[in-house]
Amino acid sequence: MGNMVRSAMRHLGRVALLLVVVFSLAAPCSAGTRSTVELSGDILQILLPVTAGGMSLYRGDWQGVSQFSTSFLTTMGLTYGLKYSINAERPYGGGLSFPSGHTSASFSSAAFIQKRYGWEFGLPAYAAAAFVGWSRVESDNHHLRDVLAGAALGILSSYIFADRYQEDVVVTPHVGEGVYGLLLRCKF
Repeated sequence: MGNMVRSAMRHLGRVALLLVVVFSLAAPCSAGTRSTVELSGDILQILLPVTAGGMSLYRGDWQGVSQFSTSFLTTMGLTYGLKYSINAERPYGGGLSFPSGHTSASFSSAAFIQKRYGWEFGLPAYAAAAFVGWSRVESDNHHLRDVLAGAALGILSSYIFADRYQEDVVVTPHVGEGVYGLLLRCKF
């Protein structure tokens, strides 16, 4: 039964990712109003949270799903609470600039991936999140302070709510002073 649920969740994750990509690419974009940089940042700010949640689902890491959900919802709640209470002006003249929601979402996801699953996955996620932040400044949607605040909110939230992922069973070779064997560590 557990394998069936895991298989269904993997399939659901793949379908969700495919739908996000298709809808992101199919979003209306008239020439001259949105640059490739801006559109790429828009797509990545959706793909990063999908990837973070998808990694947890794929591994059957329900604690990770819960931690990511808590972290992400906290990040976005704080971000939009600040946006509406401060209502800072954007570089192009609109409102709700501070902090950057795209950057908050991206860095929350990247920090979760790094803290939960390690730098092997976190480094590319942080690179993608940094691109999202840069795209917001480059496209004149945000000031640098908006992006830095969004990144700080996202990272802080993930570092508060996420823990390092531990495999249920880990087998490690052990060698020392005439002793050879395997070290078995189980999580209960």
